[in-house]
Amino acid sequence: MGRIIAIANQKGGVGKTTTAINLSACLAESGKKVLTVDTDPQGNTTSGLGVEKDELEHTIYELILDECTIKECIVKTELENLDLIPSNVNLAGAEIELLGIHDKEYILRNAVDYIKDDYDFIIIDCPPSLNVLTVNAMTTANTVLVPIQCEYYALEGLSQLIHTIHLVQERLNADLAIEGVVFTMYDARTNLSLQVVENVKNNLNTTIYKTIIPRSVRLAEAPSHGLPINKYDTRSTGAESYRMLAKEVINRKDL
Repeated sequence: MGRIIAIANQKGGVGKTTTAINLSACLAESGKKVLTVDTDPQGNTTSGLGVEKDELEHTIYELILDECTIKECIVKTELENLDLIPSNVNLAGAEIELLGIHDKEYILRNAVDYIKDDYDFIIIDCPPSLNVLTVNAMTTANTVLVPIQCEYYALEGLSQLIHTIHLVQERLNADLAIEGVVFTMYDARTNLSLQVVENVKNNLNTTIYKTIIPRSVRLAEAPSHGLPINKYDTRSTGAESYRMLAKEVINRKDL
Protein backbone atom coordinates (compact mmCIF):
# COMPACT_ATOMS: atom_id res chain seq x y z
CA MET A 1 0.00 0.00 0.00
CA GLY A 2 1.29 3.44 -0.93
CA ARG A 3 2.03 6.32 1.40
CA ILE A 4 -0.45 9.19 1.27
CA ILE A 5 1.02 12.61 2.05
CA ALA A 6 -1.06 15.80 2.33
CA ILE A 7 0.91 19.00 1.72
CA ALA A 8 -0.75 21.62 3.88
CA ASN A 9 -0.30 25.10 5.28
CA GLN A 10 -3.23 27.49 5.46
CA LYS A 11 -0.86 30.38 4.81
CA GLY A 12 -0.70 31.12 1.08
CA GLY A 13 2.51 31.63 -0.87
CA VAL A 14 4.68 29.24 1.13
CA GLY A 15 5.62 26.94 -1.76
CA LYS A 16 2.91 24.35 -1.13
CA THR A 17 1.91 23.84 -4.76
CA THR A 18 5.54 24.10 -5.92
CA THR A 19 6.39 21.33 -3.47
CA ALA A 20 3.41 19.18 -4.51
CA ILE A 21 4.35 19.42 -8.20
CA ASN A 22 8.09 18.93 -7.85
CA LEU A 23 8.12 16.34 -5.08
CA SER A 24 5.62 14.29 -7.14
CA ALA A 25 7.74 14.65 -10.29
CA CYS A 26 10.99 13.72 -8.52
CA LEU A 27 9.39 10.70 -6.83
CA ALA A 28 8.14 9.61 -10.27
CA GLU A 29 11.58 10.24 -11.79
CA SER A 30 13.11 7.90 -9.20
CA GLY A 31 10.83 5.11 -10.42
CA LYS A 32 7.98 5.40 -7.91
CA LYS A 33 4.39 5.23 -9.13
CA VAL A 34 2.81 8.52 -8.06
CA LEU A 35 -0.69 10.00 -8.01
CA THR A 36 -0.98 13.74 -7.37
CA VAL A 37 -4.35 14.98 -6.12
CA ASP A 38 -5.16 18.68 -6.60
CA THR A 39 -7.70 19.80 -3.99
CA ASP A 40 -7.17 23.53 -4.55
CA PRO A 41 -9.88 25.33 -6.62
CA GLN A 42 -7.13 27.47 -8.19
CA GLY A 43 -5.95 24.33 -9.99
CA ASN A 44 -2.31 25.46 -10.03
CA THR A 45 -0.96 21.96 -9.49
CA THR A 46 -3.07 20.78 -12.43
CA SER A 47 -1.75 23.41 -14.84
CA GLY A 48 1.76 23.14 -13.37
CA LEU A 49 1.80 19.50 -14.48
CA GLY A 50 0.82 20.48 -18.01
CA VAL A 51 -2.89 19.61 -17.86
CA GLU A 52 -5.38 22.11 -19.35
CA LYS A 53 -7.64 22.58 -16.34
CA ASP A 54 -10.57 24.27 -18.07
CA GLU A 55 -11.16 21.54 -20.65
CA LEU A 56 -11.72 18.59 -18.34
CA GLU A 57 -14.89 16.55 -18.16
CA HIS A 58 -14.06 14.95 -14.82
CA THR A 59 -12.20 16.62 -11.95
CA ILE A 60 -12.06 16.21 -8.20
CA TYR A 61 -15.20 18.36 -8.05
CA GLU A 62 -17.27 15.73 -9.89
CA LEU A 63 -15.62 13.04 -7.76
CA ILE A 64 -16.58 14.74 -4.49
CA LEU A 65 -20.17 15.21 -5.67
CA ASP A 66 -20.31 11.53 -6.70
CA GLU A 67 -20.81 12.37 -10.39
CA CYS A 68 -17.91 10.19 -11.53
CA THR A 69 -15.68 7.40 -10.23
CA ILE A 70 -12.10 8.00 -9.13
CA LYS A 71 -10.79 6.07 -12.12
CA GLU A 72 -12.76 8.33 -14.48
CA CYS A 73 -11.08 11.47 -13.17
CA ILE A 74 -7.47 10.21 -13.11
CA VAL A 75 -5.48 11.88 -15.90
CA LYS A 76 -2.13 10.69 -17.24
CA THR A 77 0.49 13.44 -17.26
CA GLU A 78 3.36 13.80 -19.73
CA LEU A 79 5.67 12.37 -17.08
CA GLU A 80 6.24 8.66 -16.79
CA ASN A 81 4.89 7.16 -13.53
CA LEU A 82 2.89 10.29 -12.66
CA ASP A 83 -0.93 10.47 -12.72
CA LEU A 84 -3.13 13.35 -11.61
CA ILE A 85 -6.59 13.95 -10.20
CA PRO A 86 -7.12 17.49 -11.53
CA SER A 87 -8.96 20.48 -10.15
CA ASN A 88 -10.39 23.72 -11.49
CA VAL A 89 -12.47 26.68 -10.33
CA ASN A 90 -15.66 24.57 -10.12
CA LEU A 91 -14.29 23.18 -6.86
CA ALA A 92 -14.77 26.57 -5.18
CA GLY A 93 -18.47 25.78 -4.73
CA ALA A 94 -17.93 22.34 -3.21
CA GLU A 95 -18.00 23.52 0.39
CA ILE A 96 -21.56 24.86 0.06
CA GLU A 97 -22.76 21.88 -1.95
CA LEU A 98 -21.49 19.51 0.73
CA LEU A 99 -23.49 21.15 3.51
CA GLY A 100 -25.68 18.54 5.15
CA ILE A 101 -23.95 15.63 3.39
CA HIS A 102 -23.41 12.75 5.82
CA ASP A 103 -19.74 11.86 6.48
CA LYS A 104 -18.55 14.58 4.09
CA GLU A 105 -15.11 14.51 5.76
CA TYR A 106 -14.52 10.99 4.38
CA ILE A 107 -15.54 11.45 0.72
CA LEU A 108 -11.99 11.59 -0.63
CA ARG A 109 -10.74 8.78 1.60
CA ASN A 110 -13.53 6.46 0.51
CA ALA A 111 -12.72 7.17 -3.15
CA VAL A 112 -8.95 6.81 -2.74
CA ASP A 113 -9.43 3.42 -1.00
CA TYR A 114 -10.25 1.96 -4.43
CA ILE A 115 -6.92 2.88 -6.02
CA LYS A 116 -4.37 3.43 -3.25
CA ASP A 117 -2.74 0.03 -3.82
CA ASP A 118 -1.92 1.08 -7.41
CA TYR A 119 0.58 3.74 -6.27
CA ASP A 120 3.73 4.02 -4.16
CA PHE A 121 2.92 7.61 -3.23
CA ILE A 122 -0.22 9.73 -3.31
CA ILE A 123 0.56 13.43 -2.87
CA ILE A 124 -2.39 15.71 -2.02
CA ASP A 125 -2.02 19.46 -2.58
CA CYS A 126 -4.33 21.25 -0.13
CA PRO A 127 -5.93 24.69 -0.56
CA PRO A 128 -4.47 27.58 1.50
CA SER A 129 -7.25 27.42 4.10
CA LEU A 130 -8.54 25.03 6.73
CA ASN A 131 -11.82 24.06 5.06
CA VAL A 132 -13.69 20.84 4.28
CA LEU A 133 -11.32 20.11 1.37
CA THR A 134 -8.25 20.31 3.64
CA VAL A 135 -10.02 18.14 6.23
CA ASN A 136 -10.81 15.59 3.48
CA ALA A 137 -7.13 15.55 2.52
CA MET A 138 -6.04 15.01 6.14
CA THR A 139 -8.63 12.31 6.68
CA THR A 140 -7.28 10.50 3.60
CA ALA A 141 -3.57 10.99 4.35
CA ASN A 142 -1.13 9.02 6.47
CA THR A 143 0.98 12.11 7.07
CA VAL A 144 1.02 15.90 6.61
CA LEU A 145 4.06 17.62 5.11
CA VAL A 146 4.24 21.32 6.03
CA PRO A 147 6.18 23.70 3.77
CA ILE A 148 7.38 26.79 5.66
CA GLN A 149 8.66 29.88 3.90
CA CYS A 150 11.86 31.33 5.30
CA GLU A 151 10.38 34.70 6.26
CA TYR A 152 9.53 36.69 9.36
CA TYR A 153 5.96 35.43 9.81
CA ALA A 154 6.82 31.79 9.15
CA LEU A 155 5.56 30.51 12.49
CA GLU A 156 2.37 32.54 12.36
CA GLY A 157 -0.55 30.23 11.68
CA LEU A 158 1.57 27.14 12.19
CA SER A 159 0.16 26.51 15.66
CA GLN A 160 -3.36 26.70 14.15
CA LEU A 161 -2.40 24.13 11.51
CA ILE A 162 -0.94 21.80 14.13
CA HIS A 163 -4.09 22.25 16.23
CA THR A 164 -6.20 21.26 13.20
CA ILE A 165 -4.01 18.20 12.61
CA HIS A 166 -4.52 17.17 16.25
CA LEU A 167 -8.30 17.64 15.93
CA VAL A 168 -8.34 15.44 12.83
CA GLN A 169 -6.29 12.85 14.72
CA GLU A 170 -8.75 12.88 17.63
CA ARG A 171 -11.98 12.81 15.67
CA LEU A 172 -11.48 11.59 12.11
CA ASN A 173 -8.15 9.90 11.45
CA ALA A 174 -6.34 8.50 14.48
CA ASP A 175 -3.44 7.30 12.29
CA LEU A 176 -2.56 10.75 10.92
CA ALA A 177 1.01 11.87 11.71
CA ILE A 178 3.08 14.93 10.90
CA GLU A 179 5.48 13.93 8.10
CA GLY A 180 7.63 16.91 8.90
CA VAL A 181 8.52 20.45 7.92
CA VAL A 182 10.34 21.49 4.76
CA PHE A 183 11.80 24.98 4.42
CA THR A 184 11.13 26.75 1.13
CA MET A 185 12.26 29.99 -0.56
CA TYR A 186 15.53 29.98 1.37
CA ASP A 187 17.81 32.89 0.55
CA ALA A 188 21.37 32.17 1.68
CA ARG A 189 22.26 35.87 1.35
CA THR A 190 20.03 36.90 4.26
CA ASN A 191 20.47 36.34 7.97
CA LEU A 192 16.66 36.21 8.26
CA SER A 193 16.41 32.85 6.45
CA LEU A 194 18.95 31.36 8.85
CA GLN A 195 17.15 32.81 11.87
CA VAL A 196 13.79 31.40 10.73
CA VAL A 197 15.28 27.92 10.33
CA GLU A 198 16.84 28.08 13.81
CA ASN A 199 13.63 29.49 15.32
CA VAL A 200 11.48 26.68 13.91
CA LYS A 201 14.00 24.03 14.96
CA ASN A 202 13.92 25.38 18.52
CA ASN A 203 10.14 25.70 18.73
CA LEU A 204 8.75 22.70 16.87
CA ASN A 205 8.87 19.19 18.19
CA THR A 206 8.63 17.53 14.80
CA THR A 207 10.82 16.16 12.01
CA ILE A 208 12.53 18.84 9.95
CA TYR A 209 13.77 17.72 6.56
CA LYS A 210 17.47 18.33 5.94
CA THR A 211 16.75 19.46 2.39
CA ILE A 212 16.07 23.19 2.17
CA ILE A 213 14.46 24.49 -1.03
CA PRO A 214 16.19 27.66 -2.29
CA ARG A 215 14.51 30.76 -3.66
CA SER A 216 14.94 30.33 -7.40
CA VAL A 217 13.88 32.10 -10.59
CA ARG A 218 13.83 28.79 -12.48
CA LEU A 219 11.49 27.24 -9.91
CA ALA A 220 9.17 30.23 -10.25
CA GLU A 221 9.20 30.05 -14.07
CA ALA A 222 8.57 26.31 -14.47
CA PRO A 223 4.77 26.23 -13.76
CA SER A 224 4.02 28.77 -16.50
CA HIS A 225 5.48 26.22 -18.94
CA GLY A 226 3.40 23.39 -17.47
CA LEU A 227 6.53 21.58 -16.37
CA PRO A 228 8.01 20.46 -13.05
CA ILE A 229 11.51 21.78 -12.39
CA ASN A 230 13.26 18.47 -13.16
CA LYS A 231 11.90 18.70 -16.73
CA TYR A 232 12.13 22.47 -17.15
CA ASP A 233 15.73 22.84 -15.98
CA THR A 234 17.07 19.48 -14.89
CA ARG A 235 20.42 20.79 -13.62
CA SER A 236 19.10 23.75 -11.66
CA THR A 237 19.53 24.05 -7.90
CA GLY A 238 15.72 23.76 -7.56
CA ALA A 239 15.67 20.42 -9.40
CA GLU A 240 18.54 19.07 -7.32
CA SER A 241 16.87 20.21 -4.09
CA TYR A 242 13.57 18.49 -4.89
CA ARG A 243 15.44 15.31 -5.90
CA MET A 244 17.12 15.37 -2.49
CA LEU A 245 13.76 15.94 -0.77
CA ALA A 246 12.24 13.01 -2.72
CA LYS A 247 15.12 10.81 -1.61
CA GLU A 248 14.59 11.83 2.03
CA VAL A 249 10.84 11.14 1.78
CA ILE A 250 11.48 7.69 0.24
CA ASN A 251 13.98 6.83 2.96
CA ARG A 252 11.79 7.77 5.93
CA LYS A 253 11.72 4.56 7.95
CA ASP A 254 9.92 5.81 11.07
CA LEU A 255 6.48 6.27 9.49
